Amino acid sequence: MAPFADYDMPISYPTGALEEHGITRRSVGLFDIDHMGQFEISGPSAESFVSRMVSARISDLRVPMSRYSLLLNEEGCVLDDLFVYRLPESWWIVVNASNREADLAWFKSKATADIKIDDRSDETYMIAVQGPRAIELLDAVATKPVSAAERFDWCRTEIGGVPILFGRTGYTGEDGGELFFPAEKALFLWEYLLKKGSEAGIETKAIGLAARDSLRFEAGMPLHGHEISPSINALEAGFKWACDFKKEFIGKAALEAIAARGPARKLVGLEVSGGVPREAYQVAEPQGRVVGRCVAGMFCPSVKKYAANAFVESALATPGTALKVIIRGQPKDATVVKRPLYIPAYRR
Repeated sequence: MAPFADYDMPISYPTGALEEHGITRRSVGLFDIDHMGQFEISGPSAESFVSRMVSARISDLRVPMSRYSLLLNEEGCVLDDLFVYRLPESWWIVVNASNREADLAWFKSKATADIKIDDRSDETYMIAVQGPRAIELLDAVATKPVSAAERFDWCRTEIGGVPILFGRTGYTGEDGGELFFPAEKALFLWEYLLKKGSEAGIETKAIGLAARDSLRFEAGMPLHGHEISPSINALEAGFKWACDFKKEFIGKAALEAIAARGPARKLVGLEVSGGVPREAYQVAEPQGRVVGRCVAGMFCPSVKKYAANAFVESALATPGTALKVIIRGQPKDATVVKRPLYIPAYRR
């Protein structure tokens, strides 16, 4: 266990982090993600308000669609990354745990009198069910099959008598979904899913933070405070695709200015030999000049490689560029590689 965003969270269960990673890649992993926050935004001008607040296009979202987006400040830097769900009468916003209070304050500071913002985080629980057999398991236990929902869509169903908002989303690179339901049913539903998986002969195990990190890292998904943060702008982090420059949004003008001159640094993947790269390790040219810094690094179980994500000078961001990562005072060979290392299921 370890502190995480004011929660005590499991680093791993007795299964162990490497095996938990493998279980999620081959079958079904359950993730307790109740630390995530949920806001519901409604009102006559809710759509235009949400559109201005987030970077992605939402005007084309129809029930039951959702979309990944960024929450930016005026400088174009990333306050948070989030999911936006289009509900029939409102917008459902899922934010990161450590940013819940700050995000809520940011939304409220920009809202007009006709906008209603409700923090649903305490009353709502979240469990992620991820892996190649996740949909099979959920279809077996849900009153309405979730397989009918397209990737990034949502549906309503029941599992064990518990009303569920199911989003076909996740942060592991695998298929599956995220369950939103009343918080008082958390322990029941957690144990119910583990039991039903066992009864169906579907390997289903609880997964901790360590495996969650290695799964998202391999699949090229950012972690706030590492690949994205209020000191990192959306373009240098490689998130131009999450910004709709045909509409107005907070941070747009700053990003247009950055795009015109070109970002000074870029986020890259590095394959590293001779050691384990870690956050804050320096990145250098072969001649020794420091050109960047790692923001995350680890052994990647699925691809059997040591790798890092790092910000380096833009001129050195081309795949194939030879660099060094300074590990415990020693320069170790590193090569810029294309991200992600593991292709997510929905992109295959």
